[in-house]
Amino acid sequence: MNLPNKLTTLRIVLIPFFMVFLMFGFTWVAAVIFIVASFTDFLDGYLARKWNLVSNFGKIMDPLADKLLVMAALICLVELGQLAGWMAAVILARELLIVSLRAVAAAEGIVIAASKWGKAKTVSQMVAIILLIIQNFPFGPEGFPLAMIIMWIAVVLTVISGVDYIIKNLDVFKG
Repeated sequence: MNLPNKLTTLRIVLIPFFMVFLMFGFTWVAAVIFIVASFTDFLDGYLARKWNLVSNFGKIMDPLADKLLVMAALICLVELGQLAGWMAAVILARELLIVSLRAVAAAEGIVIAASKWGKAKTVSQMVAIILLIIQNFPFGPEGFPLAMIIMWIAVVLTVISGVDYIIKNLDVFKG
C-alpha cells in the first residue's frame, strides 16, 4: 500500500477516536484529531498526483473517507446540540447521493472526479465543523456566530455541488 492510501486509511482509523473524544468532552483533543484527519485529505491527494500514485483504491476510498469523517462529526454535533438536525440531514443526503452516483458510474467504468464545487464544499464543511467543535474560540467577539455562518455556507455549497454533479452526470442515470 502506497503512502497516499495509508493516509486515507489513517483518516478512517481516526474517526472512532475523534468521536469518542468529542462525545466525552475532550473538545481540543477531538479538534486536533479532526484537523489532522482533514489535513490527510489534502495531503493524500497531493502526494498521489505529485508522485503518480493514483490508484483505484484511492479513487474510491479517499472520497469515502472524507464523507465518513464529515458524517461522524455531523452526527456527534447534532447529538451534542451544536448543529441543527436538518443541516446535517441535507449534507448527509447529498453525500449518500453522490457516493451512490459514483458507485453506479464506477460499475460502468466511469470515474467521476471531484469538481471545484465539491472541493469548496468539503473545505467549508471541515472549517465549519472545526469551528463548531471549538465553539468559535478564539475567533471573534463572544456571541458572534462565525461557526454557523460558515456552516450555512457549507450547506449552500453542499446543495450547489450536489446539483452540479447530477447535471454533469445525467448520462449515468440513463444506464
